[in-house]
Amino acid sequence: MDIRSFQDLIRKVYLEKDSARGLDGTFMYFVEEVGELATALREEDRAAQAGEFADVFAWLLSLANLAGIDMEEALEKYKDGGDIHKSRKP
Repeated sequence: MDIRSFQDLIRKVYLEKDSARGLDGTFMYFVEEVGELATALREEDRAAQAGEFADVFAWLLSLANLAGIDMEEALEKYKDGGDIHKSRKP
């Protein structure tokens, strides 16, 4: 499945609930999932890691939907091998 198709699926299934919860509430669920991913990474449980990566990605797409961001378009930023570290300080 490509990114746009997955974002469309997340929109169809969850947009009503996400809209009722709002951007702030949905962001808090996203942060909770990031915490669960951190735990799975520390515990070195590959199955749990895969599931948590998927959950984090799904919640990220929920946030993008609420913000009106097409993630496939947003990711064009990296089409030429953009550097994710360029805005970070050493």
